[in-house]
Amino acid sequence: MSENLREEARRGLGRLCERPVHDAILSAPSNPGLERMEARFTGDAFEPHRHDTYAIGVTLHGVQTFQYRGEKRQSLPGNILVLHPDEVHDGGAGTDDGLRYRIIYLEPALAIEALGGNRGSLPFVSDPVFADAPLVQAISMAFNNLDEEMDELLADDIIAQLAQGLSRHAGQPLKPMGKPAVRQAGMARDYLADNALRVVRSQELETVSGLDRYALSRHFRTLYATSPHRFLLMRRLQRAKDLMKMGVPLAEIAAETGFSDQSHLNRQFKKAFGITPGRWAALTAANRAF
Repeated sequence: MSENLREEARRGLGRLCERPVHDAILSAPSNPGLERMEARFTGDAFEPHRHDTYAIGVTLHGVQTFQYRGEKRQSLPGNILVLHPDEVHDGGAGTDDGLRYRIIYLEPALAIEALGGNRGSLPFVSDPVFADAPLVQAISMAFNNLDEEMDELLADDIIAQLAQGLSRHAGQPLKPMGKPAVRQAGMARDYLADNALRVVRSQELETVSGLDRYALSRHFRTLYATSPHRFLLMRRLQRAKDLMKMGVPLAEIAAETGFSDQSHLNRQFKKAFGITPGRWAALTAANRAF
């Protein structure tokens, strides 16, 4: 289990503690084709049922047990679990210590679209429990804020990563990307830089770059080692730092740089720089006294 995941498990979301003391579900506002849920349970949680989506989750605490395709399965903290659409399964805690996990429900049509749209069948992952650090990180990104619908660019990137993970573990090679689309990705990057302080829609980037949103995500990451969403976020945070140097109040900075409120700015700033914006502003103010 990675140190980052250990910290996630310790900190939680402020509403779910590491060790379950009572059963609870937190369900986030859904994006089209994508649902997020965090849950904690003691004992049996769900009777046999099935979804018409992929269920892709990560166990955070305890032993997660479930019957799936004729076998009893177990997932430990840090493990990824994948359930194929329309497969019957149950679920619960395997020990008295309780269970906590996060899970994303992904519509199959989105997985197909993210993989290029020309597949004979959906990726089928025969072993439903495995270790995969990139998938753990993708799921963690989706749970930065359970109170709001995800930004569209972030959802695109997460869908692309989940679909690639499914394909990888299903043994179905990804559609060859070909040479990096330097010009198209560069056009998207410039557009994001020019429009960083407002909401940018996926369709805008598709129009600007000539690439579909999932192909753009792959090419952008290959060329710039980050996603369009992350690139946009960092431009906003850089502008926030510039405004802090000018002594602009944080609430005004949050509004001017495209964050929903000051707490949203606080969370994103600390994740990016390891320090709160208030502390950063105080330190830069102190530096002016040198």
